[in-house]
Amino acid sequence: MTERPSPVRDASRRPEREQQPLPPARFAYDRQTWKEIAHLLANLPVALLGFTYVAVVLFTGAMLTLTVIGFPLLAAGLVGARQLGKLERARARALLNVDVAEPSPLPLRGGRDGFFPQLWQALKDPVGWRTILYDFIRLPWGILTFVIALTSLFVLWPVLPFIARGLTNADRAMVRGLLSPSDELERRIAELESDRGVVVDTAAADLRRIERDLHDGAQARLVNLAMGLGLAKEKLLEDPDTAASMVEEAHGEVKLALQELRDLARGIHPAVLTDRGLDAALSSVASRCTVPVKVTVDLLARPVAAIEGIAYFTVSELLQNVSKHSAAKSASVDVWRSDDRLLIQVRDDGRGGASLDGGTGMRGLADRLEAVDGLFVIDSPRGGPTTVTAELPWRDRTPGQG
Repeated sequence: MTERPSPVRDASRRPEREQQPLPPARFAYDRQTWKEIAHLLANLPVALLGFTYVAVVLFTGAMLTLTVIGFPLLAAGLVGARQLGKLERARARALLNVDVAEPSPLPLRGGRDGFFPQLWQALKDPVGWRTILYDFIRLPWGILTFVIALTSLFVLWPVLPFIARGLTNADRAMVRGLLSPSDELERRIAELESDRGVVVDTAAADLRRIERDLHDGAQARLVNLAMGLGLAKEKLLEDPDTAASMVEEAHGEVKLALQELRDLARGIHPAVLTDRGLDAALSSVASRCTVPVKVTVDLLARPVAAIEGIAYFTVSELLQNVSKHSAAKSASVDVWRSDDRLLIQVRDDGRGGASLDGGTGMRGLADRLEAVDGLFVIDSPRGGPTTVTAELPWRDRTPGQG
């Protein structure tokens, strides 16, 4: 049995786009220097726009909170402030080489939650309030940077690149501090929204596969069976021998249709997994593999059905790849729990070379695991061996789940 790796919980497994480092400030006016000067000169008009908006929103909203329309007006102002923050992030990306991620949108659901829950959601929006604070403090800073940049263009132009770099570094700090997503929770929300799309696409693909298998397999056989039995009924009196032969042929079709339905049901969710858990289900999968497979499941309890099902289909897909592509002589499957993670390791002594883009379904498996906060790692050098480690979150079953 191979050494079990510790669970990997790397929040950066989806690396963000790397930012190119800024070129050093120098006496020569390069492209980045001119972009920074343009940013400083634009600070004043942009700050005037933001401060005017904030003053109108806060003053009007605060004065009208004594009336019915005050709070909705303030909520609308906070939603509008988000658009000003989006403008500032775009300006920082274009001129300051600061790539700040966009915050997740407000979870407003088109009136399905009712007016007052949505109003409260907008009023407590931290992104909107931080943008209000950003625009409020920017006016004196915008005046200062505009005056310094404009004066330095005529008086201190030899050292203006260094002045511009210092002032824009303060701008970069403000953008990162006040206009970036709130915290790790914001990034997780955006990540989970992306994962939700993967789950929906995967479920739709599975439904299409089941529909296709039913239409092309069992349904076609049952149609032929019905036609054959109808012909046998017509010949029952005039040609009993032929009718008996046709009934025997129909009996064979029934057996094949039943086998296809069993295979389809096993592909949806095998009964052995529901009744006896991963150990028995994975042993059943391993017995159908074309190479000898040693299965070791070290679990004192069963996870929830969703995680158990994903673990089963992951191992099933990996063992199919071993049978079809690896040219291996033996393989092993190890399943165990480590803290709050379910670890799966499938190893074979085949020719190696497996990858996420190798056309063997690995990418689909990785997407499915990532959609439930899992992890999928392949170690498959040319010449082998291949070791695939999958990691899933562990959630205990409740008594009502069997």
